[in-house]
Amino acid sequence: MKTILITDDDIHIGNMLEEILTREGYNILRAYSGTEALMILENKNPDLVLLDLMLPGMNGEEVLPKIKNIPTIILSAKAGISDKVNLLLSGAADYITKPFDIDELLARITVALRKSDTSVSSESITFREITIDLVAHGVMVSDVPVKCTKTEFAILKILMQNPSQVVAKSVILDRISIDTPDCVESSLKVHISNIRRKLKEVNGTDYIEAVWGIGFKMRED
Repeated sequence: MKTILITDDDIHIGNMLEEILTREGYNILRAYSGTEALMILENKNPDLVLLDLMLPGMNGEEVLPKIKNIPTIILSAKAGISDKVNLLLSGAADYITKPFDIDELLARITVALRKSDTSVSSESITFREITIDLVAHGVMVSDVPVKCTKTEFAILKILMQNPSQVVAKSVILDRISIDTPDCVESSLKVHISNIRRKLKEVNGTDYIEAVWGIGFKMRED
């Protein structure tokens, strides 16, 4: 039985979701604040998190980066495209605007869980000839190990997790800030340059491209 953590301070919505999801065969955990959700995640390992953004204390945007290796669907009244894009790039599996259709939510939950099951608990990410080991924090290019700093690895991981998208500089800095707070915008270009040089030294291929005024992306050809 799959377990879903519902994080929403709206009692009515939470109760409605719990009733419907229980009827669908899911085991349910409940949290009413961001802090409570993180406390639960310290001891429990649900298969999926439903996360409201407008939470008391620590809000959903602050909680999301702290949820590791668990698909998270955002439930929010915020309907702006920029809100959706930023949260999806920050690690959300999906984003549903309130009020939502329950059949659509159930379908999106099914898809998110299916993707999670087929990811083979992704311990590595591959892009062309590059493979990064998420457990050992190792980088290989054409089976040749490449030594990267902690900051370089964090940046490369974000780019490889979104291979067909331009990742904004602000998004990169925000997502690596927890593990590598020393990286600021003025030094980001230096880190990117070092990554490109190290990867290129193996087989002469430039794997990363800058998109002027926006950020960086993996080069697809």
